[in-house]
Amino acid sequence: MKYLLDTDICIFFLQGKYKIKDRIKKVGVENCYISEITLAELKYGVANSSNRIKHLGEVEKMEALFTVLPIYNALDEFANEKSRLKKNGILISDFDLLIGVTSITNNLIMVTNNVKHLQRIKQIKIENWKEMAL
Repeated sequence: MKYLLDTDICIFFLQGKYKIKDRIKKVGVENCYISEITLAELKYGVANSSNRIKHLGEVEKMEALFTVLPIYNALDEFANEKSRLKKNGILISDFDLLIGVTSITNNLIMVTNNVKHLQRIKQIKIENWKEMAL
């Protein structure tokens, strides 16, 4: 099994919460990926931080630890899924949708605590490692 870690899961990892580090060890770090959108969101967090140097180091650690997947191959899926969600009146944010369809395009299980929104995406496979730790 291979996994795409959502931004919230990456933040829990950095904070040492919910046994995310243990879970990553268990499944193998080589089987865990992040989206370049997640990396952008983490960098935005650094830009807003009062402790930029510390948080920049943490984000650089994440970037070195996990393979960062581009969104390019998921753009057609993004367009189709956004159209479907709009027609059904259940849109989610573009960033959430881009991360979600990246997991589908790369045949990865989406690891997130944002199940409420991401479960709206057709064909997505989701695990919530926060819930599993409780």
